[in-house]
Amino acid sequence: MLFVWKRLLSERVTAYLVSFAAGILLATAFFDLLPEAAEGGIEIAHVFLLTFLGIVSFFFLERFVLWFHHHDELHGTKPSAILILFGDALHNFIDGVAIAAAYLTNPSLGLATTMAIAAHEAPAEIADLSILISGGIKKSRALFFNFLSGLTSLAGAILGLFFLKSLEGLLPLALAFTAGMFIYIACADLIPDLHKEFKRQKSWAQSIPFILGILATWTMVKLLEG
Repeated sequence: MLFVWKRLLSERVTAYLVSFAAGILLATAFFDLLPEAAEGGIEIAHVFLLTFLGIVSFFFLERFVLWFHHHDELHGTKPSAILILFGDALHNFIDGVAIAAAYLTNPSLGLATTMAIAAHEAPAEIADLSILISGGIKKSRALFFNFLSGLTSLAGAILGLFFLKSLEGLLPLALAFTAGMFIYIACADLIPDLHKEFKRQKSWAQSIPFILGILATWTMVKLLEG
């Protein structure tokens, strides 16, 4: 298993996984998060507003990260690696609340929801790791940071058990905001890097993982809806 992970996260393969990650982030935003936010009982105008705020907030967060680069030891680490940790942590927190809500409704539903979220998150977690590693973070630290961001799902589950009624109304807003985060990371950081790589390699090879990321997310969303 360790050998497989080393091969999967090798520098050569990571470049293609970043393309895969860009497809997953965009597809997750448009096929999963935004539809769920729209079905959460808030006005569509508010969904658009929160998505817009997510994009704008991450623009300023990236500016802050870039400024921090010049005053700290983060030289060599791309802003996308920092941004994905924030976005993924919030997304995992929402998943944790959703799992808690399902268990409170019915234990069988809770188990099914946990399995569905785990299946849905598997390709996304691989994509997140590739973004961290391509962003200049060592593999061991990337695994550790990814593990830490995953712990927010546990925090969401615990808080959901005790404060579900208070959190339920905020979930659609958080989903729309997270969608804006993912759109920004994909369009402002990952896709421009792919275009630069295309100029160097003069190859369409990286377009295939991008499309596969979109198709994988769309397929998973449709299967879970069924």
